[in-house]
Amino acid sequence: MRAAATAFLLTFALCVVAVAQTPEGKTFDIYVIDVEGGNSTLFVAPSGDSTLIDTGSGGPNNRDGNRIMAAVSDAGLNHIDHLITTHWHGDHFGGMADVASRIPVRDFVDHGPNIQPQNARTDEFMNKTYPGLYAEAKHTVVKPGDKIPMRGLDWTIVSAAGEVIKTPLPGAGAPNPACASFVPKAAGDDGGVENTQSVGSVITFGKFRMAHLGDLTWNKEHDLMCPINRIGTLDVWIVSHHGLALSDSPQLVHAIRPRVAIMNDGPRKGGPPSTMQTLFTSPGLEDLWEIHFSILSGQQYTVPGLFIANTMDDPITAMPIDPAPQPAPGTPGLPTHDGKAYYIKVSAQADGTFTVTNQRNMFSKTYAAR
Repeated sequence: MRAAATAFLLTFALCVVAVAQTPEGKTFDIYVIDVEGGNSTLFVAPSGDSTLIDTGSGGPNNRDGNRIMAAVSDAGLNHIDHLITTHWHGDHFGGMADVASRIPVRDFVDHGPNIQPQNARTDEFMNKTYPGLYAEAKHTVVKPGDKIPMRGLDWTIVSAAGEVIKTPLPGAGAPNPACASFVPKAAGDDGGVENTQSVGSVITFGKFRMAHLGDLTWNKEHDLMCPINRIGTLDVWIVSHHGLALSDSPQLVHAIRPRVAIMNDGPRKGGPPSTMQTLFTSPGLEDLWEIHFSILSGQQYTVPGLFIANTMDDPITAMPIDPAPQPAPGTPGLPTHDGKAYYIKVSAQADGTFTVTNQRNMFSKTYAAR
């Protein structure tokens, strides 16, 4: 009898400890940060564990680092547990040294070496700067199927170094009918081979599911999603590759059926008509939120201003109705945004309910659990 009572008290004590370690009422918070299309996103679990994906291109006066650190401050963080660099293009790692100089980073995560010859800046970063950053921390090279340790979350790597998961995630694996109409892109039509190496993540918090696939390309999306859907359906999807037509195929978008898509685009980077059509025709899509109004979309393919986080430094006097063609890099006179920036925040609950908030106007919308 005494043994039974002792066992009961021990069990009760362990339960009390477990409850004490589980923050009551805390949400899983996601900050989609304006880095002009570089897809920088900060994740903070209810446990306080944090992951930052990508650091933008830096920009004048450490523009992107400042924007990232503003979100870090709002999240109340004093360190970053994991910093994932999806791939080695300057608009995804350019702000890293600045961010790492301002807040401790415990684990630098990537897909391995850069495989795309680029420029002296990238070589300098990869050979000297980056090894110096992780010398006093941890460096993790991931492969598909690996987990990122985030207490309270299930974080699975679904793509890395040109490979994708072979075994479907729990609840996934259904045939993907969109695969029958797949038309591959021509070899090299992906904005650079490093994009194909992107580290892609699927993150689960209770009944809430979301994905961030970096700049994973059209043909690699096919490898992941055909002939079966290996990742299942999602509540929130961070639109891939700035919303460019080099990615975001119907084979991916229509199969994952996101309720909410968030596009980290720039005023002239991402959101062409073909991508917007794919998004707007995705089954089950309730809303598209955008970091910027894109001149590539025009009024023909955009969303109400309530759902757009940022304006331009010198707003154009009349919003064009028709989409604009993709301008050549360096074209003068194009809209820019180097001033005050705002993020889009997602706050998810374990029952699957989540709220999206536009920091610019504090407009928010709550999506009930499925």
